[in-house]
Amino acid sequence: MLVIGMGNMGERLAYRLAEGGRVRRLVLAGRSVETVEAIAGTAAGISDCVVEPVTVNATRQNEVADLLTRTRPDLVVQCAAVRGPWALAGREDAAASAVLSAGLALQLPYQLPAVLAVMRATRDAGYTGPVANLSFPDVTGPILARLGLAPTLGLGNAAMIQLRCRAALRAARSDAGVPRIRIIGHHSQLLGAMLSREPADPTDRCMVFLGEDGRRDDKLAYQAPPIMRSQRYNEVTAAAAIPALHALLPGAAPLRCSTAAPGGLPGGYPVRINDGAVTLDLPPGVDRAESIAFNEKQARGDGVEHIDSNGTVHFASEARDAVADLDPGLADPLPVADLEERARRLDALLV
Repeated sequence: MLVIGMGNMGERLAYRLAEGGRVRRLVLAGRSVETVEAIAGTAAGISDCVVEPVTVNATRQNEVADLLTRTRPDLVVQCAAVRGPWALAGREDAAASAVLSAGLALQLPYQLPAVLAVMRATRDAGYTGPVANLSFPDVTGPILARLGLAPTLGLGNAAMIQLRCRAALRAARSDAGVPRIRIIGHHSQLLGAMLSREPADPTDRCMVFLGEDGRRDDKLAYQAPPIMRSQRYNEVTAAAAIPALHALLPGAAPLRCSTAAPGGLPGGYPVRINDGAVTLDLPPGVDRAESIAFNEKQARGDGVEHIDSNGTVHFASEARDAVADLDPGLADPLPVADLEERARRLDALLV
């Protein structure tokens, strides 16, 4: 397995994957030699698998393609970003506050370049195995899908909401069994579930389906004990990601779970993972097109109005208003070709 990006999230995944007993060879790739070697040494010391540190800049397509050719992984896990989603946490200055209030989509110039380069590199290297993407998959997935570069699936978000529902059910039912839980929901709805804050508008709740018949219980997503917003969320993300990653490995047993952006769809859905293939596992009577439309609507909470057929992102009016006094151009339509220039404008404000 190849894990690209050794930030906070990549490190957490590395340790869980090393200890999980399913991975024989774990290649950890990141920009900093010191960081990658320290994480690899730690992972090797707590596991029986071979752990190899590699330095790579994930935004450089040729470097990633060369790495794929040399390592020939069975699974690629993409965790890299120019700036992580927690980079502005705790900042209260006007620029950071405006960018945060605009929604995470405004930070696509930080979230999209690495996964875009990785997916282009898989094409260059002839890599045809699965790719799991952790970089804002609910929105980067649909962009990449329009470019013919969709990862196999995304990680976190819907899977995290599924864990929250399971925790609420266990607390309520004690010794009773927990039924199958299926989630349709978007990254924009995750914070409410983590904070146990139910939206005022019932149509903005994520969809929760229980049992094989898919009985609706949307309120369940907001009944687990609240977790205040912090990088502690990454521990939940890692726990939610591991089952899907194990299921994508050769010879793995089939898995039914909920996860983000399968095949580049917007938002998260229940899926079946079997032999490296991912298919939707919608409850009886639930329409695929309506589920996609629901998640496209919820993307507005992350600042997305719509995505053109060429991958250009149009920002919602709320996002445009949030940065109007700082730099209105930050919320102009964002073509993929303009990522680097838009990142420079963000950097100038967020220094």
